[in-house]
Amino acid sequence: MTETSSAHIVWWGIRVELVGGGTAGKLWPRPGRILAVSSAHTLQALAEAIDDAFARWDRSQRHEFEFPATGKWASERRYLDSPEDRGAELDAETTRVRDVVQPGEEFHYTYDLGNHWSHICQMESHPINVATVLDSVPERPLPYQGWGTIPDPHGRMWDGDNGSNPVPPPPRQPWPWSHAPAPTRTTLHSPGQYTFLQSLATQRH
Repeated sequence: MTETSSAHIVWWGIRVELVGGGTAGKLWPRPGRILAVSSAHTLQALAEAIDDAFARWDRSQRHEFEFPATGKWASERRYLDSPEDRGAELDAETTRVRDVVQPGEEFHYTYDLGNHWSHICQMESHPINVATVLDSVPERPLPYQGWGTIPDPHGRMWDGDNGSNPVPPPPRQPWPWSHAPAPTRTTLHSPGQYTFLQSLATQRH
């Protein structure tokens, strides 16, 4: 029997906001997602769902959960045997959401400990009817609401962006659809710097 088929499983909405990290620095307003998560899902399943929701494909990066209410933290099993991580109290692959999070409680998730993409997570105070919210009962945690622009985890804004090459010009025809007004602005970007805008009229191609 799968965990989603049990009559005792309770589903919750977990609000996840990206505080910032990497080349993006601190983000405000914060982009966010709300995920439907069952009490029986593991922290590892929740981490994977958060990374899916925030458009991350590099799953070799380490991630961690912190639970301020208890002072505990969790990491993946593959990291627990390293000398610096023997103090990890929870294995994300076996610890379930119901074991560490209470309704209304806040906790933290970090993706890529080098670039420190930090998230504030909060379980809603009341359970949700997942079949009504999603029109189905998924096997894994799944986002059902969201807002904001998600920064690339490596600071790239286009294919081939290496932090020093110029922004490629937009296509001339059509732009971006037939009979659309002429473009007036484009985004210039270099990792580690703020994004800014420049009039296309000032560019020479």
